[in-house]
Amino acid sequence: MGEAMGVELPYFDQILEHFERSPDSLLTRAMQRHMHWGLFRSSNVEFSLDSCMAATEAMTEAMCKAGRVGNGARILDVGCGFGGTVAFLNERLTGVQLVGLNIDERQLNLARKSVSARPGNSVKFVQGDACQLSFADGAFDVVLAVECIFHFPSRRRFFGEAHRVLRTGGTLALSDFVANGDKLDEMTRFTEAHANNNFYGVRSPPLATGTYARIAAATGFAVLSDEDVTAATMPTYVGLKQLFADAGLSDGVSATAYLEELSKRGFFQYRILSFEATSP
Repeated sequence: MGEAMGVELPYFDQILEHFERSPDSLLTRAMQRHMHWGLFRSSNVEFSLDSCMAATEAMTEAMCKAGRVGNGARILDVGCGFGGTVAFLNERLTGVQLVGLNIDERQLNLARKSVSARPGNSVKFVQGDACQLSFADGAFDVVLAVECIFHFPSRRRFFGEAHRVLRTGGTLALSDFVANGDKLDEMTRFTEAHANNNFYGVRSPPLATGTYARIAAATGFAVLSDEDVTAATMPTYVGLKQLFADAGLSDGVSATAYLEELSKRGFFQYRILSFEATSP
């Protein structure tokens, strides 16, 4: 498995290799814009490229709503992937300053090729570490972290950095797989008995229910919202397994099936959370 800036990203290694080999494949077309889970209107949606892309756009929209984005805002998208969230905001807002940050220069290169600022907006993609942000204090109104925080070595350090670069009253919004605090023992027994190939490059273990609120309070944030959207994300697993199987990425199929089982058993909840930066 390859590394980017010392961080193992097995799924990006394999997916980027597939992009080069098969530029017209279903997987390549599905993931050119977004790499995150989707929000589906129904759990019985029949998988298609259109339904997959619409669901990932819906997740992006929900994240931006949680972040209270608006015209004229200064927005940092941490773990920006191929720039899909930045593109979404650039297409809909005016007078915004958009910065996408990622530790993997390969992803940023694709983002720079695919996203150009509309008149009146600015777009910039920066290589960097989410736990050591190279921006001035109070530089942003909104910080977004769409389904990437489990890649960071410390969620608490990220919260501290996000608070530093946000103005007072600014918003941090993130999505994450949160462990059900009532099922931790059962989940531990299951995970010890069933190996996971870590295709998705998880660096830090999941937080249990309620832990985000405690981290927020300790780092100068107040909780604005905490929404469990697990049910609306479940069709993502079916779609991803089909996409990875079609691309011949067997590690992706098995890792996705593993996460699907954790979710079906109620061990994980997919949550969208937002926080307001309070006074230092």
